[in-house]
Amino acid sequence: MTAVIYYGLFACALYGFHDRVPYLAVVVVSHLVAVLIVYPWYRLVVFPGAGGSWLAGYLRFYAVGLAFLAVCAVGLPILVEVAGIPILVAQACVILMSVSVSYVLHRMWTFRSRRSSGRGKQPDNLLQRAGAVKSH
Repeated sequence: MTAVIYYGLFACALYGFHDRVPYLAVVVVSHLVAVLIVYPWYRLVVFPGAGGSWLAGYLRFYAVGLAFLAVCAVGLPILVEVAGIPILVAQACVILMSVSVSYVLHRMWTFRSRRSSGRGKQPDNLLQRAGAVKSH
């Protein structure tokens, strides 16, 4: 979800600014806005059993986002300036390479369960919460 919202914001801003703003500045602003928009969704829907402070969770969420931002800041110019790939295509490639890593980091660190026992533990994913998949 973050990737879709980020890419939409990025594409709209890139189109709207028509080369008046460097694309890396658009990357940073789009990233900041996307993180603010999607954190509540991740906290309440994707990883509802996270517990703990919203602020601490947001800071961990943002730290993972900063890793993505760093990948964009390095990878995007390489793909655009060196390889000659159009900006939106290059950004899509960077996103596709980082989505699964981001999810794993969020699951294992940002939204890890803070409970010490297994009692009352929330299902691990949306399919289990919906009853579509049994947990082991």
